[in-house]
Amino acid sequence: MGTAYPELAAQQARLETALSDEERRFGETLEQGMRLFDEVAVQAKGEIAGEDAFRLYDTYGFPVDLTADMARERGLAVDLAGFEQAMEAQRERARAASRFEAKGQLPAELAGRLAPTVFVGYDSLQANESRVLAIVRDGMALESLAAGERAQLILDRTPFYAESGGQVGDSGELRRGHDYFAVNDVTKMSGSFFGHSGCWHGAQPLRVGEVLVAAVDIARRQAIAGNHSATHLLHAALREVLGAHVAQKGSLVAPERLRLDFSHSQPLSRQQLVQIEAWVNAAILRNSIAQTRLMNYDDAIAAGAIALFGEKYGDEVRVLSLGNASTELCGGTHVGRTCDIGLFKIVAESGAASGVRRIEARTGEGALALVAEREHYLDEFFRLLATHGEEAVNKLQQLFEKQKKLERELDTLRSQAAGAKALELLVQARPVADFQVLAARLEGTDAKALREGMDLLRQRLPDSVILLAGAMAGRAALVASVNGVARGRIKAGAVVAHLAAQLGGKGGGRDEMAQGGVADAPQLPALLQALPAWLAAQLR
Repeated sequence: MGTAYPELAAQQARLETALSDEERRFGETLEQGMRLFDEVAVQAKGEIAGEDAFRLYDTYGFPVDLTADMARERGLAVDLAGFEQAMEAQRERARAASRFEAKGQLPAELAGRLAPTVFVGYDSLQANESRVLAIVRDGMALESLAAGERAQLILDRTPFYAESGGQVGDSGELRRGHDYFAVNDVTKMSGSFFGHSGCWHGAQPLRVGEVLVAAVDIARRQAIAGNHSATHLLHAALREVLGAHVAQKGSLVAPERLRLDFSHSQPLSRQQLVQIEAWVNAAILRNSIAQTRLMNYDDAIAAGAIALFGEKYGDEVRVLSLGNASTELCGGTHVGRTCDIGLFKIVAESGAASGVRRIEARTGEGALALVAEREHYLDEFFRLLATHGEEAVNKLQQLFEKQKKLERELDTLRSQAAGAKALELLVQARPVADFQVLAARLEGTDAKALREGMDLLRQRLPDSVILLAGAMAGRAALVASVNGVARGRIKAGAVVAHLAAQLGGKGGGRDEMAQGGVADAPQLPALLQALPAWLAAQLR
């Protein structure tokens, strides 16, 4: 399809990598689902529960028909009615999540007769004559608001930015002399009306039709603007360093931080993060003017402006340019010049979804506070090592190597101790039918040492069922092995599941070898002691 879509041929290598990653991830998901099915099947009593079948479908993508086929191979049925019930519950949750909240809607009668709110906040952070067109609470229109009461006010004109495009809403005050309405958030209601959420503080009630002075919290707006402009520069830096395939997938612009989600399949290296941070700070230091223009959408795109996929744009759009560094369509609020952003510091980089990475960062005073915090920890690091600079790094590396050496020695000693303990258990083996059964609890033994002890016991007891419980820190790791003539008659997964079910734990695995974990409860020794009798009953 490269002839019709040249970008496919141009990005062939990246697309092949993405497809390969998807195939690998699906394989891992399928493998995890098979492990879950094995665990469920071991514990099922003739039927796979509907909730388990739905979990396989919802989490691992197993169609219920596939689950039913695999269940039949093991002589099990599937609770299809329970599956449909769980499916319907999921549909209802999805329907509930998609419904609009009442706070985002105006009563139909109001929305039909009021003119949309006029936003004047690009040019001014105060409007001296803003009229209250409506007072709304819980979807109902009110005529007045008493002191201490909360509601949303609809104004004819406002300097307050309403939450949109990832940028949070403004806060501030709507004043009437000494009385005021404290605005803590602003959202768009029914699309065209700005709802100012907050509480009235006044000696006399606030009424519809009154004129207020609308004043935005200036320091907070400036911090938000700095983070929003920095988000545009970060987007440009990502495209410069990582490639033109990078596209913004989501963002959060708040006064204390910014967050950008973008399309990219691999975690970013330390070197890439350093490059991106340096690129943004260099763009800030150029002190370019932030220019905004209203343009026809097609003309803006033709001029090189970037539009965000999934966003809805009208025929006329607002184009923001930060010097030569970035040109994007944006309706948010921004700095006057890039130096107003101040310092830019990346806080973290992580995965947000399949094929989507996330960067969190700070600017201005938030970035300076982050630098001060890190310097404090660095000074403490130097103090503890009693040295500075590169010498401190070398000393820390030596300590790590010494720790690894000690850990290896400790693992060796644990393995030797576990082996000795395991061999001491041979006298506890009990005959069941034509094989031996050994079930025991080992104090202070982790799962690794437990498996090594199991290998020694299997050599000494070639025809056996062995279950070991390694107790550490209030938990017990379980390892079960079925060997020799016992194979095909007893399944290791069933042995682990039997014990785990009585202690609120879980486990599973192959027929010959299985693992699990339970609480190190007082009844654990008695349950282990009763295992030979339980196995004899299973054989009968």
